[in-house]
Amino acid sequence: MPELPEVETVKRTLRMLALGKTVKEVEVRWPNIIRRPNDISQFKYALIGKTLRDVQRRGKFLLIHFDDLVLVSHLRMEGRYHLDPEQEPTDVYTHVIFHFTDRTALRYRDVRKFGTMHLFREGEEYKHLPLSKLGPEPLSPNLTAGYLEAAFHKTKRCVKQVLLDQTVVAGLGNIYVDESLFRAGIHPLVPACFLELKQLERLRQAIVDTLSEAVRLGGSTIRTFVNSQGQEGFFQQQLKVYGRSKEPCVRCGTLIEKIKVGGRGTHFCPVCQRKTDRT
Repeated sequence: MPELPEVETVKRTLRMLALGKTVKEVEVRWPNIIRRPNDISQFKYALIGKTLRDVQRRGKFLLIHFDDLVLVSHLRMEGRYHLDPEQEPTDVYTHVIFHFTDRTALRYRDVRKFGTMHLFREGEEYKHLPLSKLGPEPLSPNLTAGYLEAAFHKTKRCVKQVLLDQTVVAGLGNIYVDESLFRAGIHPLVPACFLELKQLERLRQAIVDTLSEAVRLGGSTIRTFVNSQGQEGFFQQQLKVYGRSKEPCVRCGTLIEKIKVGGRGTHFCPVCQRKTDRT
C-alpha cells in the first residue's frame, strides 16, 4: 500500500501535470470506488466545468481541489493516477476518468479496485471521515516526543501496532514503521507505554529522517508503485530491514528476522533492536 512518501510523490507529479485543467466530463466505470456522494450522477455532474486548482496530501490521502470542491482519494493497494491524451486507449483496470477540455484525461487505474473517492464542498473535508480522525502529520511540528509520550501512555499495544494506527500518526505504513524502528533501535514488539522520553525523541527523529529521505528519492517501489509519470521510486535501494529477512544487518551482520505483528510482516534486527525484560 502506498504510504506517505509515495502519496507525496504522486501529489507532486500531479501538481506538475494537471493544474489549471478544466473538467469536461467524468466517466465512472466502477461505481464502488465513489463513496461520497452516494449518487454517481451527482458525483459526475458536480465536477463538470470545475478547474483543478491544487493537489494536497493528508496522511495517505490525496486531496484534489477543483474550484470549490475537494476530491479525497485513497490509492489503497495499487491505485494510481496517470495523465494521458484523451484518445489513448484504456484497459479494464481504468475505473474513473476525468476528461479535460484540452483533450487530456486524468485516469485512475486500480487492479484490485480497493481505492476510494469522497467528494466534499471545500472546507467540509476535515469534518467527516475519512480525514476527521487522522493523527498529526509525521513531518509537521505537531509530532513531538511529548505528543508520542501522551499517545503511547494510553495503550498497552506494541509500538509497531500503535505507529500503524492512523489516528495516532497519519501516513505511516508497514515499510516506514519497520525502517524507523530500526533507525531508532527499538524492537517492534515493545509495549508503546514502556518507552521513555529519550527513546521517543530518537523514534521521532528516525521517523522524520526516514520519511524525508524516502520523499527525496520518490518513495519505494516494492511491487507496483509508480508516480503519475510512470516512474518508479528509489528508496527501496536504501531499505535496511524491510524485505531483507535472513540477510545480514547492515550494522552488526546479524541475520534480519521476520515475524508477524498484528497480521503484518515485520522485519527487525534482533541485536540492534534488542528486546529487554522491561521493553
